[in-house]
Amino acid sequence: MSDRTRFLLDETKVPKAWYNINADMPVPPQPVLHPGTLQPVTPDFLSVLFPMSLIGQEVSKERWIEIPEPVREIYRLWRPTPMCRAIRLEKALGTPAHIYYKYEGASPVGSHKPNTAVAQAFYNKEAGTKAMTTETGAGQWGTALAMACNFFNIDLEVYMVNVSYHQKPYRRVVMENYGSKVFASPSRQTAYGRKLLAQDPGSQGSLGIAISEAVEAAASSGGKKKYGIGSVLGHVLLHQTVIGLESLEQMELAGEYPDIVIGCAGGGSNFAGFAFPFLHRNLTQGNRTRLIAVEPASCPSLTKGKYTFDYGDSAAMAPVVKMFTLGHTFMPPGIHAGGLRYHGMAPSISALVDNGNIEARAVNQIETFEAAVAFSRAEGVIPAPESAHAIRAAIDEALQCKIDGTKKVIAFNLSGHGHFDMGAYDAFHQGKLEDYAYPESMVHEAMQHLPNVTLPV
Repeated sequence: MSDRTRFLLDETKVPKAWYNINADMPVPPQPVLHPGTLQPVTPDFLSVLFPMSLIGQEVSKERWIEIPEPVREIYRLWRPTPMCRAIRLEKALGTPAHIYYKYEGASPVGSHKPNTAVAQAFYNKEAGTKAMTTETGAGQWGTALAMACNFFNIDLEVYMVNVSYHQKPYRRVVMENYGSKVFASPSRQTAYGRKLLAQDPGSQGSLGIAISEAVEAAASSGGKKKYGIGSVLGHVLLHQTVIGLESLEQMELAGEYPDIVIGCAGGGSNFAGFAFPFLHRNLTQGNRTRLIAVEPASCPSLTKGKYTFDYGDSAAMAPVVKMFTLGHTFMPPGIHAGGLRYHGMAPSISALVDNGNIEARAVNQIETFEAAVAFSRAEGVIPAPESAHAIRAAIDEALQCKIDGTKKVIAFNLSGHGHFDMGAYDAFHQGKLEDYAYPESMVHEAMQHLPNVTLPV
């Protein structure tokens, strides 16, 4: 252990393989079901949306999957990202805990999302894909895939959740700067979008709706377009493990090992990317690091949802998976952490929470922004509202160490900067930000529309 504040790796240390949690899952996998028949999907069905290389990664049981050199070459534009010790925050809190954060805001688009965007664009290019579609919540995923598609000369259309489209207009500009087309979702570009706008012209949209539009646009293109997804599915979580793999080496440089690992969770990609390599040590080497996934109290799939089969999108066009869900028709409140407004959670994370390997916690919007401001005043970094959920939990754990008089090592993933989130920070400082109560009646109604899965699983 030292009093250094930054632990850096040079570009030769960019991981050469991704870590695949499928190899070590302590519970058997659940089937992925066709949205129409509710029977296990075939590769032919999935190939309408994804190239076969990514479908293969979904089901692979290999522990390590080699990262193609063209992907590593682009990774080296910003990877390895810094691991920092938040000494000034520790002092401000008066805690004996040591707090570390992995800073994914160092990427060109300011978040962790390019780790999978570059990989997905590469595999699509390799398969001959000329155009892609995708959804985006806060815009971080959309900007990442826009950059990646530009690098590989692939056209991209992005369906951006309407509330974020207006809250974060500059992320739209970034996507357009990379050559992508961006539509506020629900949009008039798809049949599903037009149907929703007819029902509610002022719809704020949701990730589930945006996914539906992007899936429809790809599936109805006659094979001309493929679909890219920023979270939830196994290949996405796989690509993100470069975060945790680098972090393991950086904690060795720091001379410490985390007692607690924390990440925010919406669909689960950045949490899994950071936490799964540490979970690998728990599962294979007997380590006992606590892993905490933090979600918004207004969209609490892990802490209030039901672990069951549900559609991955609002229109019931995407595959059905077993996950913690609030119901695919649930419309989350318009919180500023747009990347966390999803009704479900990654199936692998859901299974691991259900099995007790991962803890789940929900926090409110105002206390989350309080933590974000405290962090930025101590460390100088303005975090994205999504990442601020992890900061809230890290501060709470550090304050508990202060009460208990224990010195624990806490590490969290700061998955993106908040430079495009000034409207949210302004609302907080003006006292205009509000907490949203858990919409129990809305979730109860949404739960009435779960698919009737009768498989012997």
